[in-house]
Amino acid sequence: MSKIESRLADLGITLPEAAAPAANYVPFVQVGDLVFVSGQISMDANGMIKGKLGDTMDVAAGAAAAKTCGIGLLAQLKAACGGDIDRLVRVVKLTGFVNSTLDFGEQPAVVNGCSDFLVEALGDKGRHSRSAVSAASLPFGVAVEIEGIFQIA
Repeated sequence: MSKIESRLADLGITLPEAAAPAANYVPFVQVGDLVFVSGQISMDANGMIKGKLGDTMDVAAGAAAAKTCGIGLLAQLKAACGGDIDRLVRVVKLTGFVNSTLDFGEQPAVVNGCSDFLVEALGDKGRHSRSAVSAASLPFGVAVEIEGIFQIA
């Protein structure tokens, strides 16, 4: 078991198989030592996590949904690394999209669910730059979608 997967196991997390694309795109692209991972939607073992922040979902539930996006990002990164996720050098940047009402302004607190998870799981390798923005809607009505850029060895 890799060091990163061992740490995830300590946190009670097993990476799922990387999700297949839902449309005409690839799940990741590697350019040099950077891996660009397509947006991962909020999803757990029970299916898609749907909701609108500021209406049907509160910040804590949104942050939990964002954490699942982080798990999806790591699953895609593992696939991009041919199964050796320990090739990760660092998380470079995340862009988080939050399905939220016009007056909801706590998108950063929601996306913290992913950011906090990555730092907890990866330590300093998980520290990253980030954007957290509102979206009037997201695919399939999910609460959160997050894309990421990762540096690998």
